[in-house]
Amino acid sequence: MWPRGTRRCTAPAAATGRPPAERAAALPGDELVVDPQIVCTHAVTIAAGADRIWPWLVQMGWHRGGWYTARWVDRLLFPANRASADRILPELQHLTVGDFIPDGPPDTRCGFTVRDLRAREYLVLRSDSHLPLSWRTRLGARIDWTWAFILRPIDEGTTRFIFRWRARTAPRWVTALCWTAVVPADFVMSRDMLRGVTTRAAHGPPAGPRSGRGDAPTPPR
Repeated sequence: MWPRGTRRCTAPAAATGRPPAERAAALPGDELVVDPQIVCTHAVTIAAGADRIWPWLVQMGWHRGGWYTARWVDRLLFPANRASADRILPELQHLTVGDFIPDGPPDTRCGFTVRDLRAREYLVLRSDSHLPLSWRTRLGARIDWTWAFILRPIDEGTTRFIFRWRARTAPRWVTALCWTAVVPADFVMSRDMLRGVTTRAAHGPPAGPRSGRGDAPTPPR
């Protein structure tokens, strides 16, 4: 059941690639944001095993591997972003609970904390910093935001890749802004990110040895 007051993102199935049952399914990280006002779920089927997809996920982040969106999107919306990596970066393959993943220049203090992960299965990130710093310090703007990346094997060479984000915001003007700006942008950005991961995992270089830490589930902090 969806919490009271929650609104689910509703886009054409072709745009987000997820059936109703997938939208309603409980996923890792759902428990972190209590009574979310917004829940968006996107998914795609990738012709690659989870071991080929996972290394691309653990290196995500600003001035790390990027978020795998198209370069024109970055130039238009996030000009400070570098181009997303088109290769696996060995130095970024060791991710653990509590690590900070930046999502902007240092002066923005914007980024995610790794809250939970199980290698080749799921990665859960959480942020309370994805609002302009001046809004947070002067206007009392708040956001509690989780991103969950889920890998579910279909067969030996095929994986269902699910991306869900959940958000709780305050005051009301921040919530209104999220619905009018963030949610519409999400339909472009998330689809583009899924496409970027798909292209890299299915057609990129082999992942090599299994990467990433967290083979055992780690309780959220």
